[in-house]
Amino acid sequence: MLFGIVRPCRHRMCGKLHAAWLGHLCGLCLTLRDEHGHRARLATNYDGLLVSVLLDAQRPAPASYRPAAPCALRGFRRGSVLSSDDPGARLAAAVSLVLAAGKTLDHVADRDGALRVPALAGVAGRLADGWAEAGARTGDGVGFDTGVLLAAVARQSELESRIVPGVPVLLATEPTETAVAAAFAHTATLAGRPGNAAGLAEVGRYFGRIAHLLDAVEDYADDVAREAFNPLRASGTDLAQARRLCEDAHHGLRLALADLELRDRRLVRALLDREVSDAIERTFALAGAPMDRPATEHGVPLVPQNRAAQPVWHPESRPDGCGGRLVIGGACVLTTCTCGLWQPRWSRYRRSSRGDRCWCTRHCDCDCCSCCDCCDCC
Repeated sequence: MLFGIVRPCRHRMCGKLHAAWLGHLCGLCLTLRDEHGHRARLATNYDGLLVSVLLDAQRPAPASYRPAAPCALRGFRRGSVLSSDDPGARLAAAVSLVLAAGKTLDHVADRDGALRVPALAGVAGRLADGWAEAGARTGDGVGFDTGVLLAAVARQSELESRIVPGVPVLLATEPTETAVAAAFAHTATLAGRPGNAAGLAEVGRYFGRIAHLLDAVEDYADDVAREAFNPLRASGTDLAQARRLCEDAHHGLRLALADLELRDRRLVRALLDREVSDAIERTFALAGAPMDRPATEHGVPLVPQNRAAQPVWHPESRPDGCGGRLVIGGACVLTTCTCGLWQPRWSRYRRSSRGDRCWCTRHCDCDCCSCCDCCDCC
């Protein structure tokens, strides 16, 4: 259940920075396993690991890493990952568990997909309750009260019920902003840099706003089809307005980020500056595709033309790059973790070389020397 908006690809990020990011991601996954069992690894969240990245950037010395055995999500390669007892990994695990619990309960309330079946909805609800309790235990271990996250999840539905055309859409994003702000600010406490707390809370509020709005944009068509709540539709906010809100929030995020006292800001800037900007571009580019022709990603159709009831290919980043998921009849039946190496039979790149099969290699917008202000690759 990997979800989140910050999904860097190894073809667009400097090697050392991508390795560091992957170390945080794998460290989060293994911490969930070590503390709560394999099932808890379903809660691994791209955005949840940002708290461990922020904590590491504020410490006087880098976090400790440990060797990890080969894993399918790393292409069966060994890796160097953040230690499971690291406070950053544990805080990220607590946040990811609580957020996954909230997201699961939201799906149960909306009766999404198979959750229309009462028995399955009950199982999902119990799983979510277990994750919330596990997150609270792990949070206590690093001095973080997950109650603020749970309270934010609890009041989301009440706020959504108040949204009608003309009501600002930011009313719906407030709980997410508050939850992320609390998690980001706590990294300053763990790092012994109390002066960063206010700035990190501001970064968290802006990031939470962007994440919530992008999620609403991505889900818009599905929510309309299912007659489910969508904050953009309910408030009468169009794509242009939503994009302006995201770009304004990203500008504020960058300003707040610049004021933080960090030992090493390279990975933080790469993720919260460039990757968030790319997420905004990617989400609105796909959402803005005209309805009278197939949506495309860099000119490649996401849906095969003249192929009724055929599978739909959704590009989506994965731990070692931009893989995707195969959806048939609304059900996800296959997830790739191979940086786009698998291509559907209607893709023009199906028989291309490994490099050409990855869309971000074919369409790289990276000028390697343009990132020297956030890394020393050049």
